[in-house]
Amino acid sequence: MPGIDKLPIEETLEDSPQTRSLLGVFEEDAAAISSYVNQLYRAMHRIYDAQNELSAATHLTSKLLKEYEKQRFPLGGDDEVMSCTLQQFAKVIDELSSCHAVLSTQLADAMMFPITQFKERDLKEILTLKEVFQIASNDHDAAINRYSRLSKRRENEKVKFEVVEDVYTSRKKQHQTMMHYFCALNTLQYKKKISMLEPLLGYMQAQISFFKMGSENLTEHLEEFLTNIGTSVQNVRREMESEVETMQQTIEDLEVASDPLYLPDPDTTKFPVHRNLTRKAGYLNARNKTGLVSSSWERQFYFTQGGNLMSQARGDVAGGLVMDIDNCSVMAVDCEDRRYCFQITSFDGKKSSILQAESKKDSEEWICTINNISKQIYLSENAEEIAARVNQSALEAVTPSPSFQQRHESMRPTIRTNPFGESGGSKSETEDSILHQLFIVRFLGSMEVKYDETPDVVYETMRQILAARAIHNIFRMTESHLLVTCDCLKLIDPQTQVTRLRFPLPNIALYATHQENKRLFGFVLRTSGGRAESRPTSVCYIFESNNEGEKICDSVGLAKQIALHAELGRRASEKQKEIERVKEKQQKELSKQKQIEKDLEEQSRLIAASSRPTQSSGEGQFVVLSSSQSEDSDLGEEGKKKRESEA
Repeated sequence: MPGIDKLPIEETLEDSPQTRSLLGVFEEDAAAISSYVNQLYRAMHRIYDAQNELSAATHLTSKLLKEYEKQRFPLGGDDEVMSCTLQQFAKVIDELSSCHAVLSTQLADAMMFPITQFKERDLKEILTLKEVFQIASNDHDAAINRYSRLSKRRENEKVKFEVVEDVYTSRKKQHQTMMHYFCALNTLQYKKKISMLEPLLGYMQAQISFFKMGSENLTEHLEEFLTNIGTSVQNVRREMESEVETMQQTIEDLEVASDPLYLPDPDTTKFPVHRNLTRKAGYLNARNKTGLVSSSWERQFYFTQGGNLMSQARGDVAGGLVMDIDNCSVMAVDCEDRRYCFQITSFDGKKSSILQAESKKDSEEWICTINNISKQIYLSENAEEIAARVNQSALEAVTPSPSFQQRHESMRPTIRTNPFGESGGSKSETEDSILHQLFIVRFLGSMEVKYDETPDVVYETMRQILAARAIHNIFRMTESHLLVTCDCLKLIDPQTQVTRLRFPLPNIALYATHQENKRLFGFVLRTSGGRAESRPTSVCYIFESNNEGEKICDSVGLAKQIALHAELGRRASEKQKEIERVKEKQQKELSKQKQIEKDLEEQSRLIAASSRPTQSSGEGQFVVLSSSQSEDSDLGEEGKKKRESEA
């Protein structure tokens, strides 16, 4: 190859200073090559390690994308579009991971193997030969020095022979070593080009192969898919930016509007008290007695839900019932160590609670809200308007608003009185029903339960439904008429009198009221079909009434008793009818038997009468029958009956 410098191997025996000087140049070049190749080796090894890491990371990414649909995110975990999109990405990335794995193998074979061989074999060989040559050169120099110091006396012939032999051996060793060393240094000039070009050639060929495999996987369909995903991402980004702008503007507006509200006790002249509220929520301090004269205060979040006062500690999932505030009494109280306190007392006076608000305005609003709820104004359609009229009235006593039952009295069907003293519905609907009772209820919710024949399942369903309504801020409830008869329970629209739901009475397996809040009641309905075929299911329905929960349960129990007695009477009647039918059948069989016996007797009598002798001879007797008797004998029993009827 032109341009390749070489060491003269033929001048190794002479070992001139010029040859040694040229050898030093080649040794410097070998050292520079070794340093550079070590750096290049480290760089290529980083490429190889990075490719291995990229292949492993790509494979892990594909695996995680496949497991997305198995994740349970608190928010947005059921996005089918997102799940399908990520599954498609996982499939493509898995193919790319396979391509990366192939690229890693090719880099190991075509790039790392040549440069590793050059580094570990060729350069180490040069270094080893250099050390051997240096030792041989030093041994040759020492032998020459000993040879130069030989004496001229004959008695030194033996020593002279040994020195000459030593010079011969050391010179031969130096010459051979130097020739091999020169050969290796000359060969290094070729190998240094190969050792750099081969790894780079392997690297480029591996990359080209990788990109070819990638281009085969990136089809037009995938490009269209990526284009659609890119468009969706841009739409989501624009929507996010718009939402961020809206939220930033909302934050600015709220900062301006809320600045006066940062004060714990705002001026009521600037911020008037809202006295027409029927719902309120906020933090209050509740007093808990710890001894006869000592007490502690606990801060919790309180909110109203229908006719209930609920509380929820920070970090809890749902709130719990504090008190039923229908028909309760509320007033401001003076506590010895706290301001802005008020006391709530239940309608029966058995339960009371002292709460502290943060400001005078907040305290008055809580008092007004609870007072409005205690009057059951929240049951009205226009609760705030009615609350405004009540608060503007001069009456300071409790003035209940017209109930739902009174407002819809004119819409009810014709009422008839049943023997149990309860009002009934229309006669056309309940002609076959002894019991007919109508109640005002509000449907809260229902859920499938595991039937265990204890009221605990109803209590647990109440707790879960109230908690769910509180979490989702569902406070509005639709009022209906619940009609209890001996056949079923009907949920009737009070406006149109259309039956919304019908619950067969035999399917009602369990019913109960709340242990503390008697306005809440529920029942468990057993059905024959469920999600799995031929598997009965149980659904618990929860309602709220106007303090009539126990009365409704008693009515349902009475209806089931009446239905049971009616069923027992029906079965007894059917049994009696069956007995009468059997007796009648037996009587008919007996009459038929008697008639048959009577006919046989008559036939025997006729036969006996006709068998008397009318003419005789010495050798025998014969009987002559009349024509009518002959016909009777031929016609049999039917002929006899016919002749008897004609007679």
